[in-house]
Amino acid sequence: MLRNLLFGLPTMLLCLFLQAAFSFWCVRYFTRRSHRLGAGDSAFQQLRPLLAVMVVLMLGNFLQITLWGLLFMLLGEFKELYEAVYHSAVNFSSLGYGDVVMSTRWKLLGPLEAANGVLMFGMTSAALMTILQQLIRVQFPGDVAR
Repeated sequence: MLRNLLFGLPTMLLCLFLQAAFSFWCVRYFTRRSHRLGAGDSAFQQLRPLLAVMVVLMLGNFLQITLWGLLFMLLGEFKELYEAVYHSAVNFSSLGYGDVVMSTRWKLLGPLEAANGVLMFGMTSAALMTILQQLIRVQFPGDVAR
């Protein structure tokens, strides 16, 4: 159990750092872009920064999934990156298919990654909510209490 924590907790911290960096960048990017938006802009012009942010946040989550997959390969659980990343995505998203199972030695890493994924998707959702609130403020400047 201790061995799982020695590998899992630093990976979780790295994911937290990455998620914070991606989220912070996205919120700053959108806030800067939203000041340039006006009510007369087309729907695409208004949604383009939001779409860019969503893609960046999902790429950040995929990067974290890949890091966990690489850890699983490093520990000798998988020989192919595709299978390791697939298993990682199932854990990270808390989907839990169970069609690929790690050895007893490293099995605790699955729930650690699932807990990590729930937190990281929560942070992604929080960043998107902040961005949507900013978009609403831009669209309806006089109607929304600040």
